[in-house]
Amino acid sequence: MRKPDRVLARDEEWSALTQFLGHHDDHLRLGVVSGRRRVGKSYLLRALAEASGGLYVTAVAEESVVAARRRFAGEIARYAGIGPDLLGDADWESLLTTAIDLTIRSSGPQGLLVIDELPYWMAHSPELPGLLQLLYDRSQAGQGHAGGRVIVCGSAMSVMDHLLSGAKALRGRAAIDLRLRPFDLATTARHWGVDDAATALRLHAILGGSPGYRSLANIAPPRTTAELDAWVAGTVLDPRQALFSASEAEYLLREDPKFTGSALHYSILNAVAAGATSPAKIGGLLEQGRASLTRPIEALVSAGYLRHESDPLWERRPVITIADPIIRFHNLVTVPQRDLVATEQRAQAWERARPTFTSRILGPHFEECARDWLRAHPDPAIRGHAGLVSATVVNDSKGQAKHEIDVIALDRRSGRAGVSLIGEAKATLTRRTTADLDRLDRLKDLLAQHGHDTSPTVLAVFSTEGFHPDLIATARRRGDVLLVDLPTLLGAGDPVVRP
Repeated sequence: MRKPDRVLARDEEWSALTQFLGHHDDHLRLGVVSGRRRVGKSYLLRALAEASGGLYVTAVAEESVVAARRRFAGEIARYAGIGPDLLGDADWESLLTTAIDLTIRSSGPQGLLVIDELPYWMAHSPELPGLLQLLYDRSQAGQGHAGGRVIVCGSAMSVMDHLLSGAKALRGRAAIDLRLRPFDLATTARHWGVDDAATALRLHAILGGSPGYRSLANIAPPRTTAELDAWVAGTVLDPRQALFSASEAEYLLREDPKFTGSALHYSILNAVAAGATSPAKIGGLLEQGRASLTRPIEALVSAGYLRHESDPLWERRPVITIADPIIRFHNLVTVPQRDLVATEQRAQAWERARPTFTSRILGPHFEECARDWLRAHPDPAIRGHAGLVSATVVNDSKGQAKHEIDVIALDRRSGRAGVSLIGEAKATLTRRTTADLDRLDRLKDLLAQHGHDTSPTVLAVFSTEGFHPDLIATARRRGDVLLVDLPTLLGAGDPVVRP
């Protein structure tokens, strides 16, 4: 089944969903799709239902159970071309059975029913997953539907994760568990229609890759970095706009019932935004014991608001960062400038916040974009046979100093870690020089001293402003250097120099 032209990217997701639909199994099959708000789940599933001739229904927040069943009955009636009164006041089991039967009549065993935002219905009808389990088990036993495909979807990640956990009803019954991710840097630039690489990077650093934000902006997308200044002041720093970062950050957390009204979760996010990168540091800022923070931190990680990683060379060193860009922007830019924002001095607020934005948002975001680019790159001449791409630190020979490595690619097939690549990723105002190579050579030597195999290591420099001619000449002469500029990260060309 061909993906509609209006669906940007999502090739792998579309392939997984169509494979789920087209499976030869003639019994009922269940699937789960999840992802944070505004990531494009509904858009993708609507397109899938339209392309396959399926039935798409969506739950509505804070709707009573009676109103929800009537809405479901109305959608079934429209799909079947009959009057809604024929379904009467049917219960959930009858409605589900009827909907599945109709999709099978329309499209055969691959008939599709999509239930979007299932957590809204589960708030008043927690029996729904159990009913789906019942219909599934009947079908498997040859006593129910001969075919049919049901996909349930939701944005409340704690609810969606719970569907398939432990002894829950859908555990072991869902054939697909697809979590939709935001767009990468290059796809976000295409989605917003931004051709200027520097502007696209800044836009992605502020909002991330959630495509739903574009329709919320009342101002045309910025085409240059100069236009970006006015765009920021008129959108994410304007309390009157839907894109106002404070409103969006609060909305995202309210979306998940696990975080509703929880001051502790907000405090943890504030602490991480302030620079706390471990449970111990977070506890120190909040004056709480580390043990009491374990579960709320895990919940924020599971919901996609925090990123919790282990240093690949030092597995006991946890690194916790803000994963959602709009929440990061709110905590680092909007909150410190809230007085100026509240008094409509938004341009001044952005001017004051730009040093913070550059050092604590743009710089780390560019590093992550460099790592994402390397993870996705198929050429083994560039990423080697690395199974892991991350950031790390390495101690000098005397253990008196720690040196950060922005990008490291590791191959752990052998007993010790083989270092395929180490790199610097700098979002500075100047072109990079041979000094960056000198530093990478020193880091390579330190890694070798710690027992890591550096014989295949490529030295990489990622830069937003390009490279000095001396660095380009040296890189070409050496043959073990990779130089990647910002247009390359956006898919507009090949690396300036490659091994």
